[in-house]
Amino acid sequence: MDTQSGVAELAHCMLCPRECGANRLHGQRGACGVPGQLLAARASLHMWEEPCLSGSRGSGTVFFSGCGLGCVYCQNYSISLEGQGVTMGVQDLADTFLKLQEQGAHNINLVTAVQYLPQVILALERVKGQSLRIPVVYNSSGYEKVESLRRLEGLVDIYLPDFKYMDAERARRYSHAPDYPEVAKQALAEMVRQVPEARWDAQGMM
Repeated sequence: MDTQSGVAELAHCMLCPRECGANRLHGQRGACGVPGQLLAARASLHMWEEPCLSGSRGSGTVFFSGCGLGCVYCQNYSISLEGQGVTMGVQDLADTFLKLQEQGAHNINLVTAVQYLPQVILALERVKGQSLRIPVVYNSSGYEKVESLRRLEGLVDIYLPDFKYMDAERARRYSHAPDYPEVAKQALAEMVRQVPEARWDAQGMM
């Protein structure tokens, strides 16, 4: 599988605001807790997102392993903190998007994907606007670098950030990220720049 195709930058990873510089291509785990090989814990129709995303058929959700934020209260800790998941290549991921579409998903929902941004971009570029005809959702903690988000412009239709803190001390205490409020506000501004208005179809789906 092409797990390392086009991802040389992971030899000095600076994808998330932690900017840890880990050599993830050679097995070193970054601040996200995972090496460079793409790991996904689940890909399925998810009925428990906002109604305008899950609808009647479900959101085609891909839960990526690892997380650069690492909140102490994470409900998906086995995925985000313990790295539970299976290895996928770029084509595997692209095929997964198409399989979810075939199953009737209203959209493709990328959950905590920034640590695999190079692979995700390659997979989306293979199918977006061609065989993939449903919207792409970028579902994150909001702790994102503007530079990384800019690489997704034109590939993401819906941004779904979970804005967690306005208070730096609480962000430090519960997510070890005192810079969260300022980082997330800049990330939100970039998301709005890319997708300034919500759009709905005739069935009320975003």
